[in-house]
Amino acid sequence: MAETVKLSGALTLDSICRVQAEVAARLSAPDLLIDLSEVSEIDSTAVSLLLHWQRDALAQGRRIALSQPPANLTSLAALYGVEAFLPSVQG
Repeated sequence: MAETVKLSGALTLDSICRVQAEVAARLSAPDLLIDLSEVSEIDSTAVSLLLHWQRDALAQGRRIALSQPPANLTSLAALYGVEAFLPSVQG
């Protein structure tokens, strides 16, 4: 069963360092689900952070999936052509 990390509030340039520090210790889970249902704002910095987490997980044989990504995250990922690298699950 995947460990779940629930993010909330803004996931933007202004908050990205705080979010990264809060989640860092849990990124070593072999199977991680990042719940984005309570994220209120997303910018390109969030896309970059999620891609970074995904790249590190894949390099270490771990799995990260996104739950309930906001529409603006999906739109930004599509705009940058990286939606395939940010797997999401229904929920």
